[in-house]
Amino acid sequence: MIPITIALPKGKLLEPSIKVFDALGLMTEEVKDAGRKLIFESKKNSLTYMVVRPSDVPTYVEYGAADIGIVGKDMLLEQEKDLYELLDLKFGYCRVVVAGPKDSVEPYRSGKLVKIRVATKYPRITERFFGNKGVHAEIIKLYGSMELAPLAGLSHIIVDLISTGRTLKENNLEEIETITDSTARLIANRASLKLKYNRITGIVDALKNVISK
Repeated sequence: MIPITIALPKGKLLEPSIKVFDALGLMTEEVKDAGRKLIFESKKNSLTYMVVRPSDVPTYVEYGAADIGIVGKDMLLEQEKDLYELLDLKFGYCRVVVAGPKDSVEPYRSGKLVKIRVATKYPRITERFFGNKGVHAEIIKLYGSMELAPLAGLSHIIVDLISTGRTLKENNLEEIETITDSTARLIANRASLKLKYNRITGIVDALKNVISK
């Protein structure tokens, strides 16, 4: 059996990622209780699982360290890596949104903010979005909690990934508009898809059956 290496994302997408592969009978019990271990082998299925940061999954796949992987659509749009997007796995639904405090919402909507400062961890998505609207935005890249930026006067608004919007409300921020929806996607290395086509497409077809139920 042709060996396959799969990159799984840490965090919120890990558990549902494990579940879909478990439903195929391809998951090793070790991954379910990973602890600090990062690489797991299932010799029976000729599979190796790597558990990495979500933002690193596309890089591992692009460079062939992993043949396939699971990552949020938001990361694919932000990083624009050279790889194949094979399947929408239909879990991990979130939205990339524009949000801000009440005193910025109306000026933003009315176009009265001549120069907009935007804090985000998605600078490429943000630049494309405002560029398409013909709006010049000064983009400030942050890695921590976006909600603090407008409250501290660092930015007028933010672009961030949300699921329920609860954190925005708790910090007196309002959602202004949605830039894009995001769900978990199965991605593949371009060379791997050619060299291991039957094995990878077999997994894709099996996953389609699981997520359609």
